[in-house]
Amino acid sequence: MSGFPGVLPLSIDDTVSEYFGPISDFIVSVVFYSVTILGADVSLIVLWLIGAAIFFTIWFGVPQIRHLPHSLNLVRGRFSKPEDAGEVSHFQALATAVSGTVGLGNIAGVAVAISLGGPGATFWMIVAGFFAMASKMAECTLGVMYRRRHADGSVSGGPMYYLRDGVAKVSGNARLGKFLAAFFAVCCIGGSLGGGNMFQANQATAQIVSVTGGADSPFADINWVIGLVFAVAVGAVIIGGIKSIARVTEKIVPFMAGIYVAACLIVIGGSIGQVPSAFGEIVSSAFSPASVGGGFLGVLMVGFQRAAFSNEAGIGSASIAHSAVKTEEPATEGFVAMLEPLIDTIIICTMTALTIVITGAWQDEEASELGGVALTSSAFESVIPWFPNVLALAVVLFAFSTMISWSYYGMKATGYLFGDSTTAEIVFKVIFCVFIVIGAALSLKPVIGFSDAMIFSMSIANVIGLYILAKTVRNEIRRHLGKVESGEFARVK
Repeated sequence: MSGFPGVLPLSIDDTVSEYFGPISDFIVSVVFYSVTILGADVSLIVLWLIGAAIFFTIWFGVPQIRHLPHSLNLVRGRFSKPEDAGEVSHFQALATAVSGTVGLGNIAGVAVAISLGGPGATFWMIVAGFFAMASKMAECTLGVMYRRRHADGSVSGGPMYYLRDGVAKVSGNARLGKFLAAFFAVCCIGGSLGGGNMFQANQATAQIVSVTGGADSPFADINWVIGLVFAVAVGAVIIGGIKSIARVTEKIVPFMAGIYVAACLIVIGGSIGQVPSAFGEIVSSAFSPASVGGGFLGVLMVGFQRAAFSNEAGIGSASIAHSAVKTEEPATEGFVAMLEPLIDTIIICTMTALTIVITGAWQDEEASELGGVALTSSAFESVIPWFPNVLALAVVLFAFSTMISWSYYGMKATGYLFGDSTTAEIVFKVIFCVFIVIGAALSLKPVIGFSDAMIFSMSIANVIGLYILAKTVRNEIRRHLGKVESGEFARVK
């Protein structure tokens, strides 16, 4: 009870939001500093990412088109050798990384983009996803090149190592390399607790509350209880490290993606005649958005920002998972990683967008207020009333898989900062699980703001390193392709 007459006591949810909101707002204002161009707010950090994606697409010679068949053969295990060093297969590494990206960014993120920028934002998400494939290729190749192998057979890799060792070797400036690596690691821990944790718990909790009665749900005022259940489930998996995580993700990713895509196809198939007009709406409004602040540039920035949050290319997170792959050829994992933006941004995000546009959910007067998962859920519900239950299952699986992947990223970043201390990693796992409960109790705005800010901050150090190592990674890719052409790197299946 409050000590002041007539003043109701704050719930746990309200208390956490009240104290965390101002901190989140400050971080967002710094990371997403923007300038106004032609009436649109242009975020410099988003330009930083998309600029790198375009650069590496040109630098590598448009590998998204030229080498896609090779990527598919690698992930199917056609070149895999059991004796290669590493902990997980190409498919397991891809599944783990995809589980960290194919998540609520594909459900909630697309809905947010359309509610803010209209259907045209989807077009720019797809364009950004295409270019992002090259960024992902660069960072994951480098992750394997500079990974560390431990006596017990485990490996540690990712931007922390290629920034520290690679940048120092190429630039001759060891201090710069160490600074960039430490900066990335700190931001990775923040991103792990934010976008890889609290945002997932927040949106999954919102969907569970929605399908169990909304305001009348037994969980309406005790969201933290749902967060506690998530925390226990995540803790049970992450205690076993990358091998345990990979065993779960290689099963759950295909299953959850299959459920979600099937649901989208049912909605789209029921209105198949509207698909051409839906695509037409997406393309036309991308170039002539009538009611979006900032016009063309405004909708473009909305699409680019949500795509960056969805596929995380240039962020460097996926490189940590891919570094654990069993291979002696670093470039092979770059080709495999290139498939991530194709899956999560180009395919699954397009499915979500078509569902929202075809059903007309985005034109609802309350669309801008719904946002997130709620808007996507309303699109499904307009076709088949019980579909939100299917979506709720997909959301829970997406959130769960994303959290276990990001726990590994944060743990490895913590390990780097504390010399691979087992104690430090255990402490991080506990903190990670506590933040799941906190995320479930927060309102959407502070969570999205903090999530985006921490994850995008990782790109500052990572992209600087990618530019410095651009020649190194291109030489490695060319060396690998030369071995493929000569037959030295041959298929074994």
